[in-house]
Amino acid sequence: MKSRWNLALLPGLVLTTALLVGSQMLFLGAAFHEDLGQGRSGAAFTLENFAALVSDEYYLRSLFLSVWLSLLATGLTLIVAFPVGYVLARMRGVWSNILLSAVVVSSFVTIVVKVLGLMLIFGSTGPINRMLLQAGLVTTPIPFLGTQSGVLLGLVYYTFSYAVLLSYSMVATVPRALEEAARVHGASDFGVMRQVLLPLCLPGLTAAALVLFNVDMGGFSSTALIGAGKVITLPVLIQRTVLLENDYGLGAALSALLLGVVLLINVAAGTVAARSRTTARLAT
Repeated sequence: MKSRWNLALLPGLVLTTALLVGSQMLFLGAAFHEDLGQGRSGAAFTLENFAALVSDEYYLRSLFLSVWLSLLATGLTLIVAFPVGYVLARMRGVWSNILLSAVVVSSFVTIVVKVLGLMLIFGSTGPINRMLLQAGLVTTPIPFLGTQSGVLLGLVYYTFSYAVLLSYSMVATVPRALEEAARVHGASDFGVMRQVLLPLCLPGLTAAALVLFNVDMGGFSSTALIGAGKVITLPVLIQRTVLLENDYGLGAALSALLLGVVLLINVAAGTVAARSRTTARLAT
């Protein structure tokens, strides 16, 4: 019976894989040809597009900015979301299901709506700046649009609900009895978190961090709207190159650079995590 279900899923899997791989290969293939404009590429094989990426600091600064903002957003999101996921996983009764459902529903809200909400709240005339001005804490409104801090906040807000759900699933797999046993032996709440919960959740936290980092690296809408054309990350630069400059070859090379860097970081992080687990097992 199981083999029959596998065969039923096979056509959809093959079709999805073919569309994904085929479209990406056609687009990335343009990076190795001269762009002739209007979506046309030259027949000759060339590395000029990649040479332009290496020789121009503008593209490298955009890559560094993307990686830096994604790393910061990933760390801040986990710091904020993990305690929320822990509380939801340890709550009893109907409120746990209600709050968890609210988090799930919020994850389906489109990023454009979320970003517009942030722009209204943190804008120059928004309630946050009005409150700070009335309290005398600032003399001029704190800028939000067109700043790296604004983009960072947008990325954190974008991935927050996903991080909460990932944290909830991690904590739910840790038996509550382990925490209670640690408290019986005199451990404080911080000690339980540091010595019991976090070590057991570390593999899941590593995977969650990679998922959030990948999402942040590909984040476009929040960066484009909040960045207001002043914060040029790699996804924004790709959009400009392809749609505004109609340079498909260079845009494909930028996409290959983004994909390669993300894959490299994921492989490196996975290798380090695997070696750490092996070392920990040998030490015990």
